[in-house]
Amino acid sequence: MDWILETLPLELKYTWKISRNSSELKHNFLVRCRIDRYEGLGEVAPNIRYQETTERIQEGFKSFLNYPNKHLIKSDSQLNEILSSLNLPNALRFGINSAWVHCMASKNKVSTPSYLGIPEKKEINSCYTFPIMEADELENFYQEYNLQRFNYLKVKVNAEEPLEAIKRIAAFSTQNLIIDGNEAWTDPQQVLEFTHLLDGIRVEFLEQPMPAAEQDAYQWLKRKSTVPLMADESLLDNPDWEMLEKGFHGVNMKLMKAGSYQNGISILQEAKARGFMTMTGCMIESTLGISSAFYAAALSDYADLDGCLIVANEPFGLVAEKGGKFYLS
Repeated sequence: MDWILETLPLELKYTWKISRNSSELKHNFLVRCRIDRYEGLGEVAPNIRYQETTERIQEGFKSFLNYPNKHLIKSDSQLNEILSSLNLPNALRFGINSAWVHCMASKNKVSTPSYLGIPEKKEINSCYTFPIMEADELENFYQEYNLQRFNYLKVKVNAEEPLEAIKRIAAFSTQNLIIDGNEAWTDPQQVLEFTHLLDGIRVEFLEQPMPAAEQDAYQWLKRKSTVPLMADESLLDNPDWEMLEKGFHGVNMKLMKAGSYQNGISILQEAKARGFMTMTGCMIESTLGISSAFYAAALSDYADLDGCLIVANEPFGLVAEKGGKFYLS
């Protein structure tokens, strides 16, 4: 059994700006797992929000390589126990786990969904996301990237001027909108006042408007908001379901935060059982990572799989998109 970590720099088609940062290049990683003549690949998409730096990924992978008897791993659960014991960044855990799963699926001559025991879909509808930009640039962006083909549009906003972009997009488009604050607000009263201004606009839900630590504020806001609230940064690998039920109507599961296929699937299943709306999301990833999210999205109500469409130098071609629907190539 051999394990290899490689850098996977992804150049972006345009500046990716959200409320807390912006970027034009993403420094992802590729994990290779080789067993006999079989190989599986996994992607690592670090997120600085969780202190997942390049150095932490590389150091974490070294600690995994130094783990005694890792060549004796025989099962998913055994691998996941090792990864948890090493306290690795969640994105690295998923990269290693998914490389293993893909290798084992190949060795067993089955598809990845079949190996994982989940439904296998041929196509998944996804939203497309507007990064934060000047309001007078929005319609040109919409036309340039032919965004009318998507069922939903996602809009990144900040707390300073969130409404102008939303009104502009609602005026020239016909799709329902998902609004994503990425923890931009600090005052729940301001968030509530913002939601009141959305009357008449086709909004599916508001995603993570305040910091994840503001649990009391979310409980207060959920009791008063007429716009459903979707947890993103508040949902990591070990969900506090009681807290989530008090503060949110839905959850956005990302495999890079769940740390493994198995945990991501479990999170979606538990969320469904508790009556949450569910979404499978992504970071900025190549089609390798997006293909993994594609499998998980078979279990969710919404999908946000557009991370690969932002990449200018996508190297794998594992996922195709047509008419706002994603397919495995």
